[in-house]
Amino acid sequence: MSAKPFLILQTGHASPEVRRRCGDFDAMFLRMAGLDSARAVCVDVEAGERPNKPQAYVGALVTGSDAYVTDRLPWSEAAAGWLRDALDAELPVLGVCYGHQLLAHALGGTVANNPAGEELGTLEIVLSKLAAAEPLLAGLPTRFDVNLAHEQTVVELPKGATVLATSAGDPHQILRYAPRVWSTQFHPEFDGATMTAIVERERERNNPAARGARTVDAPHGRAFLQRFVASVVA
Repeated sequence: MSAKPFLILQTGHASPEVRRRCGDFDAMFLRMAGLDSARAVCVDVEAGERPNKPQAYVGALVTGSDAYVTDRLPWSEAAAGWLRDALDAELPVLGVCYGHQLLAHALGGTVANNPAGEELGTLEIVLSKLAAAEPLLAGLPTRFDVNLAHEQTVVELPKGATVLATSAGDPHQILRYAPRVWSTQFHPEFDGATMTAIVERERERNNPAARGARTVDAPHGRAFLQRFVASVVA
């Protein structure tokens, strides 16, 4: 592996209830991606930390958050600027949920509340025809389950973005922006236990989206995350 560390750009934290049971977002990514914690660094941009220049890292993962990209908080806008620099530097990047929306926003796309409503729980996505030529998706079924928890979404793509997967409630589940830059609206770092903990928390909060929400493990979605990391560290 390169001597450079793998960056986890942390844009938020799991709720205390979820952290007690499953760990925080950075721990989920390390665990589900099979990434050695000794060769990774977490930078909590929500807390005011700032990453080094993109050239300091071998690749980057951008986490989810309870924040909203549309609020354009100072730390979020600074992270968007860093992501633009990362693309200019041809750094491999994978954004997830908030990271997915932040990447699209950084590159000129539009983020807004999902017109179809909140997606919560284990749902099915469908690969586009263009996905057949995508090495990170090679050999995966055309349809497979993923774990989701989001209210906002990418409603207008940035110029040059390619749609690799859709769902019934969101036409932009996997996007590619550059040869080594992707994002997913779903959470490949959520296993079944994590998704269950999140849905149970939302039921306690009387969130209507949690009623009847299905929660199972989603190994095909996780395979995308693992293939991204493997492609970077190979």
